[in-house]
Amino acid sequence: MSSANAPVIVVGAGPAGVSLALYLAQHDVETILIETIAEANFLDQSPRTGSIHPSTLEMFADLGLYEHIKPRGLVAPTFQFWDRETDSMIAEFDHAVLKNDTRFPFVLQCERIKVVEEAMKMLRTYPNVTIRMGTTLEDMEQDAHSATAIVTNEAGETERIKGSFLVSGEGARSVIRKSSNISFDGYTYPDQVLTVSVVHDFDKLHGYSYRNYLSDPEQWANLFKWGQPERWRVHFPTNIDDDPEMLVSDEYCQKQLQRFLPNAKPYEVVYRKLYSSHQLVADVFNAGRALLVGDSAHVNSPIGGVGMNSGVHDSVNLGEKLVGLLRGELDLTVLDRYTRQRKHVAVNHVKTITERNKKLINERDPEIRKRNHDMLHDSATDPKLAREYILRTSLMKSLEEVAAIQ
Repeated sequence: MSSANAPVIVVGAGPAGVSLALYLAQHDVETILIETIAEANFLDQSPRTGSIHPSTLEMFADLGLYEHIKPRGLVAPTFQFWDRETDSMIAEFDHAVLKNDTRFPFVLQCERIKVVEEAMKMLRTYPNVTIRMGTTLEDMEQDAHSATAIVTNEAGETERIKGSFLVSGEGARSVIRKSSNISFDGYTYPDQVLTVSVVHDFDKLHGYSYRNYLSDPEQWANLFKWGQPERWRVHFPTNIDDDPEMLVSDEYCQKQLQRFLPNAKPYEVVYRKLYSSHQLVADVFNAGRALLVGDSAHVNSPIGGVGMNSGVHDSVNLGEKLVGLLRGELDLTVLDRYTRQRKHVAVNHVKTITERNKKLINERDPEIRKRNHDMLHDSATDPKLAREYILRTSLMKSLEEVAAIQ
């Protein structure tokens, strides 16, 4: 089997993995999608955020996925910054300033698993896609002409699956990245974040938009609304030395929610979880025929909602190059360009945006806080500055820069 005819093996049915599989399938490339979670409980994954920016909605529209996820999400044309100390809005940015830049001058609030579910439905309609659920990648091998995934299949047997390229959409613990000896450098934030999902009318009762960043020197917060069923998700920082069981207890969650916004009745909490935030970027995103997309290549703080989006951008960028390679129109050096382009975004956009967002909402120095708030207010009220701000934070600016990187 020549590499031109061998399938591309994509490991991990997360947003990056399914986006790449869809792109390849729609360009007549044989694809094998491997997912460790079994079919029976695949949709039972813990809820995770999915603020989908205009740049990514453009890509989803081109893949035919947007029409399937739009009914399952909430259209969020604005996002707000608030000062918790004064309980006042600092700034409101309106995506309407992008009306001449994109078909989608808004963010779609659609949770990650809904995106994946709809993409998987689409993938099952393509005869050139094989989906292997309940199959775990254990190791990999490659030579000059092929890449082989060594897996444990649903029957518990070891199996070797050979393909032209092997792409990791596995996430931060990527077997492919580790097997390829690619370093993953950066740091972990010293605090953990508590995520609490609640049923409450924060928009109607307090005037919050669907996406909110709340500045506070002691307890910053993020507040986002999700649809079907309607839920609000609140993020709080925690003390790293506190007992994890205490931090997810009903008593602690209620205390933090009441401190966040006092309510006459206890909040209806439907989900809570602790997680750590990292800023990590792989040294390279390609090693021969082994390739990285999404969290396998870069992990960042979720403040700003650009992690999933940048992973999808990785996949579309890589998909274009793999199609050209398999058609004989490009050579393997184009994969070095993939690393140059997407690492530039990971370091100079994703990392920069998320680090800056955390500093904005967690700043303790009163003078710096005031300067930050004034900058946000001035940017939001000037259409030109607002457009520039949203072009950066929605990763649209990053795509312009990528196109110029050879």
